[in-house]
Amino acid sequence: MTLFGTAGIRGPVAERVTPELAMAVGRAAGHDGDLFVVGRDGRDTGPALAAAMEAGLESAGASVVRVGQLPTPALAFASQGRRGVMLTASHNPPEDNGIKLFDDGVEYARDAEERIEARVDGENDTVPWDEWGDGHTAAVLDDYCDAVVAYARGTGDGDAPEEPLAGQRIAVDCGNGMGSLATPQVLRALGAEVVAVNANVDGRFPGRPSKPTPETLTEFLTLLADGSFDIGIAHDGDADRIVVATGDGEVVHEDTVLAMLAGHYTELSDAGDPVVVTTPNASARIDERVEAAGGRVERVRLGALHEGIAREREAGGADTTVVFAAEPWKHIHTAFGGWIDGVTSAAVVSTLVADAGGLAALREPIAERPYRKVSVDCPDVAKAGAMERLGTSLPEAFPEGDVDTDYGVRIDLPDGSWVLVRPSGTEPYVRLYAESDDVDALVDEATDVVERAVAAES
Repeated sequence: MTLFGTAGIRGPVAERVTPELAMAVGRAAGHDGDLFVVGRDGRDTGPALAAAMEAGLESAGASVVRVGQLPTPALAFASQGRRGVMLTASHNPPEDNGIKLFDDGVEYARDAEERIEARVDGENDTVPWDEWGDGHTAAVLDDYCDAVVAYARGTGDGDAPEEPLAGQRIAVDCGNGMGSLATPQVLRALGAEVVAVNANVDGRFPGRPSKPTPETLTEFLTLLADGSFDIGIAHDGDADRIVVATGDGEVVHEDTVLAMLAGHYTELSDAGDPVVVTTPNASARIDERVEAAGGRVERVRLGALHEGIAREREAGGADTTVVFAAEPWKHIHTAFGGWIDGVTSAAVVSTLVADAGGLAALREPIAERPYRKVSVDCPDVAKAGAMERLGTSLPEAFPEGDVDTDYGVRIDLPDGSWVLVRPSGTEPYVRLYAESDDVDALVDEATDVVERAVAAES
């Protein structure tokens, strides 16, 4: 596909995500269902794109419920029992925007996106004028926040108190995004004292860039460094991602956060076969934590957690339950809903921290080995050949490892180290991910193998 990427449609509004495209996608999607909820993030271009999307949907015969500005997970929540569209570019810069489609709380699968793209590129007519849909406005954010609060109250051990975060002091960097409308409010409802920064919605993201990283969160981490907070939380522009920081300003590795949640949900489950779905670039620390809790881990391609959940449910037996699904920074709390949800992650992680008596106690059983990611230059035309070569040469370089070639080439070594090589879907690179106590040596050896494979095809 050329229109949809790993997370819907996304790009600059000047040349890619235009009102014309929004109307065409809306008209194409409108043939799929009778009722759509339509929401947007805080970007300046959101109102125009939402108007174009609504026009496209209604001209295809669908009716529209306009829900305004809200986090992407809140839109997904509102799409349960119907379909939904979110206008957001997530963590991209302010000049970008994007389109995400939902069906009953779950992102469109690849075959559904292919269907929409085919309609956009081919026959995409309006229905007769007397069959057009109509629209009205509704408020759904309060219902979503109430549902998150109720869910988080049940995630700790023992009886669920009304305010499980009583006595906790939490800092939240909303990044001028949609988290401003939900995360501080949810945490306060759970009893926390919350200090929120960049908590006004501004689609130009004046406080910091929308993507939360150790580099963009410098001021926030300095705030945490005074030691008066139990935990810090930061979001991207639409609040589907979460970054967790310690009370003294250290960003917790995203795979450690994933391992905490995966282990918790596995321990909580009474299923005979609890499953965690994650992606090939996720750490072995997740497998170790889940297996210690009595579950198993299955992997699926990046951007397809919802497809992995459906696959494991279909393939599993009566005692199989997908208890959690995640890729770094993004989590699906399957008992709550089928969507990526940073607000719920903030509430659940905070509750687990309070219940454990501190973040350090949650991290203690997790083996946090050094991790690196490297991009090796590779022309697009050379990617297929290079990856074919690597299917043989990388296992030969690490003969003691277990090999998985479902989503790139991944080698899991006996000491818990691992290396993954996969082609970038959007840039002229082959990506290399590695985790090891001696990660530099592992990366150097693997990079040499990758460079030789690329050179042979270039």
